[in-house]
Amino acid sequence: MGNITGLFADAIIFVLAPWILWRLLQRTLPIAILPILVGILLAVLHVPVQSFGVPSLYGDYLGWLAVLVLAFTAGLEMWQNPTQTPEARAIPSPSLHRLLGGAFVALGVPFIAGTLLVKAFFLPLHGWAAPIGRTWVSAMSLGLCISVSALPVLIGIVRELAPEDRPIGQLALKLAVVDDAALWIGLAILQFAARGAAALHGWTGFELLAVFLLAVLALGSSWATRNLRHPPLWLVWTAVPFYLAAGSWASHELGLHELIGAYFAGAIMPPSWIRRLPVEKIGTFSLMWLAPMFFGHSGLRIDGDALTWPSVVASLALVVIAIVTKLLAVWAYPPAPGLSGRQALSVGSLLQCKGLMEIVAATILHEHGMISDFAFASLMVLAVISTAMTGPMFRLVRGRPALRA
Repeated sequence: MGNITGLFADAIIFVLAPWILWRLLQRTLPIAILPILVGILLAVLHVPVQSFGVPSLYGDYLGWLAVLVLAFTAGLEMWQNPTQTPEARAIPSPSLHRLLGGAFVALGVPFIAGTLLVKAFFLPLHGWAAPIGRTWVSAMSLGLCISVSALPVLIGIVRELAPEDRPIGQLALKLAVVDDAALWIGLAILQFAARGAAALHGWTGFELLAVFLLAVLALGSSWATRNLRHPPLWLVWTAVPFYLAAGSWASHELGLHELIGAYFAGAIMPPSWIRRLPVEKIGTFSLMWLAPMFFGHSGLRIDGDALTWPSVVASLALVVIAIVTKLLAVWAYPPAPGLSGRQALSVGSLLQCKGLMEIVAATILHEHGMISDFAFASLMVLAVISTAMTGPMFRLVRGRPALRA
């Protein structure tokens, strides 16, 4: 009975209260950051929510399942063409080479600059050394979080743009799709690097089975793309939980995080099957009604004593690094031909949005001991600030109101 009571308390604190606040604020802040903000405040103020059974066992399960679904739908959105709107034709579509080059620069410059600055100035600070003791792995982990863009949150922000601004938003989404894939690949590489030589030894039959299962999923998708383009709808819906469960289990057995497997399972599903799924509705439901418990718990599990004034200052410094390097990268190498400086900076202002992708990435890295409690707390604050600033920054760069009320 205690778990049920805790679940209700979880839902009130991290789902209902943020939703009411979101409505009272007239949706000026993305709803994804409000539960994490509530959790951070509860942790910093040392509010004894444990007496209400929070975080609850069932809340943990439901929140975790929702985030798996979000990672899976992010993989599915790899195959959604964000340019199929009349407004998107106002900007010439970049070539694949130009798009990939722009995405590489937009991600690479913040990653390299962030990694070097973190290594030189942040990791020597008290409490910032990672438990695993691998300095460069920790620095690159923080650099990856600084450079990431929030694809799911960014999709929602772009949907709220005025019609004349949607071409810029659609271009930012194209870059964010590539960045999202790079994030999950980077997380996998960093986890292998953190484990060192141990990652290549001690494999059992389960690891081999995981590799075989991933190969079956990929080959099966390739075959279905060519030979089974219009299957019965029941088969598509049956394949969804199978892909999600198989990908998550396989990545876990390989020593990676389950979210990495969930993302790539969605990415390798047959595109013709994906187009028959209500991907947006599934993602929106998970984001608004279940995932808030995961994000709220992430904020709640922050060491309140780690979020000191120096940590807040460090968070603000990370915000400056993330924003400046992202804007400079997109301005220096615009992802599409013919963009003006203001348009390029507008794209950069959208891409600096961190949202739930950074929260998820930071949670994975923290769970594996690749970043410290102090760094994790600062990254949570960075995610909240950068996401909250996205709309106002875009309007400022564009020079006029762009978001609908």
